[in-house]
Amino acid sequence: MNIEIFNTLNDLNRSFTEWLKEIMEEKESVSIALSGGSTPKSLFDYWATLPEGEINWKKIKFFWGDERCVPPTDEESNYRMTQEHLFDFVQVPPANINRIMGENEPEEEATRYGALLQNELQGKNGIPTFDIMMLGMGDDGHTASIFPYEMSLWDSARNCVTATHPQSGQKRISMTGKVINNSKNVVFLITGSNKAEKVKEIISDPDYAAKKYPAARVQPETENLYWFIDVKAAQKLTGDS
Repeated sequence: MNIEIFNTLNDLNRSFTEWLKEIMEEKESVSIALSGGSTPKSLFDYWATLPEGEINWKKIKFFWGDERCVPPTDEESNYRMTQEHLFDFVQVPPANINRIMGENEPEEEATRYGALLQNELQGKNGIPTFDIMMLGMGDDGHTASIFPYEMSLWDSARNCVTATHPQSGQKRISMTGKVINNSKNVVFLITGSNKAEKVKEIISDPDYAAKKYPAARVQPETENLYWFIDVKAAQKLTGDS
C-alpha cells in the first residue's frame, strides 16, 4: 500500500498526473477505468488546462468503473461529467471512449459492458485487466457502485453487475471485485474530512474493515495499491484536526 498525502487538491492532481505519465512512457497504449465524483472532476479540469502534447491522449483507452442508469446527457451521468470537464477540451479519438450506456436496461447493459471489457482488454486468468483502475470512496465505505449492504456483488463471478443506491433506489452499473483487483495498478483518489474515519479504518486494519466496507476489499493481485489523499481525508491518520 502506497500512501501519498497532499496539502492541496492541485498538488494531488499534479502528482497523479506525473505518475500517470511515467506509466504511459512504458506502454504503447494504456487502459484506464475512470470514476465519478468531485475529486476526479478536479483532476479532469487540471488535465484540460495542460499544454497540448503534455499527455498523448491517443494512447489512452477510457472506460468507467461504474455509471448511474441515466442517459449520457443527464447531469448525474459520470460520462457527461467527463465529457464536460475533459473530452470537450482534449483530442481523444472517439474509438478510445468506451462508455457504460446508462440509458439501456440495467441488466442487459451490465452483461453488454462486461462482454466489452472481455473483448477490449488484455486478460489475466481469464479476467479483463486494466492498466489503471481509478476509484473513489463514499463516506459509507462504498467504492465503484458496490455498497456495504450489497457486499455480495463484490464477489460476483460476473465482470459487471447491477447495483442499487441504498437511499435513492437508483440503479447503477458497476464493475465487480474480480475486475478491480485484477488491475495492474489501483488508485484511490480521496479528499475531504467526511472520508477521514473510513480512510483510517481501512488503512489501519484492512482485513477487519473488509468485513464491513467494499473499499477495504480493494486488494489488487499485483499489490500495486495507491492512495492519493488530501490532508483533510488523512487527518485521523496523522492526528491533525
